[in-house]
Amino acid sequence: MSGETDLIKLYSSRILALAADIPNDERLDHPDATVKKRSPLCGSTVTVDITVKDGKIDRYGQDVKACALGQAAAAVVGASAPGCTREQIATARDQLKALLKQDGPTPDAPFDGFEVLRPARDYKNRHASIMLAIEATLEAMDKAAETACA
Repeated sequence: MSGETDLIKLYSSRILALAADIPNDERLDHPDATVKKRSPLCGSTVTVDITVKDGKIDRYGQDVKACALGQAAAAVVGASAPGCTREQIATARDQLKALLKQDGPTPDAPFDGFEVLRPARDYKNRHASIMLAIEATLEAMDKAAETACA
């Protein structure tokens, strides 16, 4: 029964609210880069489209097919990524990973909304789904930079 109670706590009302209202949840017509990431463990997928202007994400779109935790993470990324540089996205990715794996500190703003996912640190099988949106966004930034240099 304790495990079931812990799982119920994991899916807090805040996580479920984020999962139900993912910002920038439509694909872009003419992105500078598109990246699709899939978690082999659970099958969750996230596809991210971005346009970049002056080294920052100008427009952001995503298609999320994930568990509530992956959706909540995608909601934080969708709300926070526009206006960010590659370095900010990389820092957010590293801080989210540390939060999940080492009970690290809350990620820096504008990604401090990841704090809601702290209870998921004990559920290692959910980490890959949680990481999908931020990892896809970082890869899209790299892909856009490569295209711009070509």
